[in-house]
Amino acid sequence: MTGLLMLAACGDGEPEREADRAPDAPLPAEEAAEPSETLAAVRARGRLNCGVHEGLVGFAYTDNRGQWRGFDVDFCRATAAAVLGDPDAVRFVPLAIGDRFEALADGRIDVLWRNTSWTMGRDAGERMEFVGVNYYDGQGFLVRRSLALTSAAELDGARICVQSNSTTALNLQDYFAVRNLRYEPVMAASEEEAREAYVAEDCDAFTGDVSALAAARTMLGNPQAHAILPDVISKEPLGPVVRRGDDQWADIVRWTLNALILAEELGVTQENVDQLAENSPDPRIQRLLGVQDGFGSMMGLSDAWAHDAIAGVGNYGEIFDRNLGARSSVNLARGLNAQWNASPRGLMYGLPIR
Repeated sequence: MTGLLMLAACGDGEPEREADRAPDAPLPAEEAAEPSETLAAVRARGRLNCGVHEGLVGFAYTDNRGQWRGFDVDFCRATAAAVLGDPDAVRFVPLAIGDRFEALADGRIDVLWRNTSWTMGRDAGERMEFVGVNYYDGQGFLVRRSLALTSAAELDGARICVQSNSTTALNLQDYFAVRNLRYEPVMAASEEEAREAYVAEDCDAFTGDVSALAAARTMLGNPQAHAILPDVISKEPLGPVVRRGDDQWADIVRWTLNALILAEELGVTQENVDQLAENSPDPRIQRLLGVQDGFGSMMGLSDAWAHDAIAGVGNYGEIFDRNLGARSSVNLARGLNAQWNASPRGLMYGLPIR
């Protein structure tokens, strides 16, 4: 009798229990979270408002036709494609370093993609939430080759151009204090002003994220006359920032970034994404591209959210190569930003979509 009762309880017409659901299956659409306030606003206006740098070669800048280009710019486009199906449905909002968090807090932008370091003070102390890392960087020093310097330790007593109100200035202070070295800070309101002061020889060295220094060097009259010292004095995990309290929007930005990283690992590119969506037998690719177990409903998006992001801008490696890597004037090696299974290994690791 007990067995018959158990069979009857499992018969047709009984609601599916959470424990009965396959462990990898997404929630049914009716159980997914309601659209977030930010998502609703983006859809209502028909575009994403994305905060970016005012002008940093490789990351965010306007070309001679006035078009926005760069590493962070492409991540803005990917987010717009995931949400709206259109990588061009973006309004880029250039922001100075002192304005970026205020612009996010007061709703002028929906997401900040602006080479911003993830620190505890910002993440736990502000009304902000970092949702991933799209570039692992570190602070270094740009100097003139004529000085014949080989190490930052040789900068004792030097004048150093640095941007004020930044983690860069704090890292500089820590580095010299720990080593009992002296330096004269030449403070500048922006990276551009710091670079101009360096060009004018108001300082002996210019400090900033190594990627920003590499970009700045391309803009100098004779780039080969300047060198980035081998010392890296800090860890600078750069990534997107959203307002705290909108969990679903945080998920959208986090998983869009992750989808682009995972796409590179799985060999999904801007060129082959449509073909793989139709023909790939790989269940990991099927889940990524929404062919199997549509995960978009978890975030209030279509099942093609990741497909649209990849089709719009390419995978992480494609974005890196054209903006920062061998296909760009910045010509940075992947380094820490290589995939975890590359040779040599990097820190980029696509979280599983399942």
